[in-house]
Amino acid sequence: MELLIDDINDNKTTKDIINDIKDMSAKSNIPEHEVIGLVWATVMSLGEWNKKEELVAEQALKHLRTYTPLFEAFTSTNRSEMALLLKVQEFCYENMNFMKAFQKIVLLFYKTEVVSEDSILKWFKEGHSNKGKMHFLEQMKQFIEWLQNAEEESESEEED
Repeated sequence: MELLIDDINDNKTTKDIINDIKDMSAKSNIPEHEVIGLVWATVMSLGEWNKKEELVAEQALKHLRTYTPLFEAFTSTNRSEMALLLKVQEFCYENMNFMKAFQKIVLLFYKTEVVSEDSILKWFKEGHSNKGKMHFLEQMKQFIEWLQNAEEESESEEED
């Protein structure tokens, strides 16, 4: 993903960066669910992360917020959304300072429409990785309950 780093360093617009990545992935025949993993790894490699766990979450959210249009461009399928959720989980597991940031990152991606409610629920029920599974499932429990209650409320409104 050197192309992505070069584009960012050249201060290209997000739209140009997205077009460059789409062209490259089409030429190289790389499916979207693999491209999103490369985008995630590249974006996270650009950050200079604080060593203090309590500061890293806010720093990561600020960094990721800048790139949400880029993530959104490569999560047009449930499979690519799921791939991104797994990449986030694995990254947070492998970088201990990010262990508490997982839920906040997922929430950011949900609010910015990078990942859908359905993908998050699927990740929670069956799609998660075993890496830090109990820790991340526990972290997401309250948010999942909120999603499920919101879903039930909208279904009952539709019936009325």
